[in-house]
Amino acid sequence: MVDSPAEFAGLSFEDALRALEDVVRKLESGEVPLDDSITLYERGEALRRHCQARLDAAQARIERIVAGADGRVGTVQSFDDPER
Repeated sequence: MVDSPAEFAGLSFEDALRALEDVVRKLESGEVPLDDSITLYERGEALRRHCQARLDAAQARIERIVAGADGRVGTVQSFDDPER
């Protein structure tokens, strides 16, 4: 079990997301004692921040890929844009 944010750095987005989903399942089950729930919630929040950072980094890479020759970002479409 990964316990510190420094250890999250080695997790892929997919592994961190699976770990976050596991935390959510445990919390939603209602079977976890209060003190353990708080610890799980803290772990979940750290995993959420790690996942968000990975997504932000991926978005920045995509924006660099679609940048024009002059280095300025051209038209960037959202992944969920229906006109893509």
